[in-house]
Amino acid sequence: MSATTDRRAQPARKKRASQQPSQESKAGLRARQTAVKLLSAVVDAHTPLDALTDGEHGHPHYLSLEVRDRALVRAILVSALRHRSTIDKLLSERLQRSLPANARSLSHILHVGAAQILFLDVPDSAAVDLAVTQAKADPRTVRFASLVNGVLRNLARGKADALPKALAGTRDAPQWLIERLEAAYGTELTDAILEAHRHEAPIDLTVKSEPEIWAKRLGGIVMPNGSVRLDRLDKPVPELAGYSEGAWWVQDAAASLPARLLGNVSGLKVADLCAAPGGKTAELAHAGAQVTAVDQSASRLKRLESNLARLGLEAEIIKADILNWPPEMLFDAVLLDAPCSSTGTIRRHPDVLWTKTPDDISRLAHLQKRLLERAFEQVKPGGTVVFANCSLVPEEGENLVAEVIAERNDVELDPVHPAELPGAEQFVTPQGFLRTLPVSNEERGRLNNVDGFFAARLKRAK
Repeated sequence: MSATTDRRAQPARKKRASQQPSQESKAGLRARQTAVKLLSAVVDAHTPLDALTDGEHGHPHYLSLEVRDRALVRAILVSALRHRSTIDKLLSERLQRSLPANARSLSHILHVGAAQILFLDVPDSAAVDLAVTQAKADPRTVRFASLVNGVLRNLARGKADALPKALAGTRDAPQWLIERLEAAYGTELTDAILEAHRHEAPIDLTVKSEPEIWAKRLGGIVMPNGSVRLDRLDKPVPELAGYSEGAWWVQDAAASLPARLLGNVSGLKVADLCAAPGGKTAELAHAGAQVTAVDQSASRLKRLESNLARLGLEAEIIKADILNWPPEMLFDAVLLDAPCSSTGTIRRHPDVLWTKTPDDISRLAHLQKRLLERAFEQVKPGGTVVFANCSLVPEEGENLVAEVIAERNDVELDPVHPAELPGAEQFVTPQGFLRTLPVSNEERGRLNNVDGFFAARLKRAK
């Protein structure tokens, strides 16, 4: 072949190559690659999903996506995390042998593909094709591309029969959490809690007034505690009627209960510790309290300040570490919604299942105890402290409060009485604690299908 002929052939070959879509340009590939990267960050590095998908400070790969692809990535991740054990079971049944211990990227590719096939409205062929393309594009997984293809195609073909059986025979939670729930609530109630975690939680709104009117306008229902519940959203929350004029704020019905344990707070000086993002601050301010809202996170306090401004409510806002904060005065009452494992909010945050560990429970319980002891130093003699958190684990709730009472002679439990919480009487324990669970109870006139929450009311001796 002459040099002239060779030169003429080169442009033709380049043209043909340019007509083939590259792996990088394949529609939807970047979204799936981002989903795999973020799934690794959650499962392997225990990074909270909300931090990774934050609209301003989230993961760079996530922020580089279009809005529609961001929504797809989050939907994939929520499904993959919510049903992780079930997906694992179905994949394992289709593998001839276990994946190598160091094949984390391969595992995440399979989980992202399986989540789409099993739980999302994505064509099976697209989910498989993009997973195979992704495997081929990664040097760590290129040799497993045919395995990805075979396993996911097999899963897609048999999902109609296999998925119901897998869901019935699998508990979607780490074993350590299952054991703690069973120890606290027994097998039957634990199964009900784990089943609830498989479903999206409703949206509850705390309204400033006229809940019946707002329920009608928003297409919701009024709950026994006065919250308005929306089972689904047809538009973003800020676009709903009443948002811009500050008629309501988003707050799970269970989270609205601890502030009510303080009784009539009108005119009282009340500290809301660990206050951001401010749902309970808003409750207290709306009830007439002179609220001091304290939190150590500047960014979260900006959100609290913005929420109060929208709602037309006022509070003194202080950025401080509660453990080192010397208030200028003692308060009539203190509400401490302490940082915790968040195991009561798994329906909303399924990443909690895979980001928290038993060591985290112990560490957080130790911090909560220190914060509670500090709260007693900030309330007047004879004043009330309500300790609350959204954990299902007694180590962060009943056990911790019992330990504090046993160690101090200046603190006593002020038991909650069922009559104080009409419609939520079933959540008051024989000991006088508030303990809500994320299980559905269709009994008429009863609050149900709420987040898991714990609260105790304590009195400082005069």
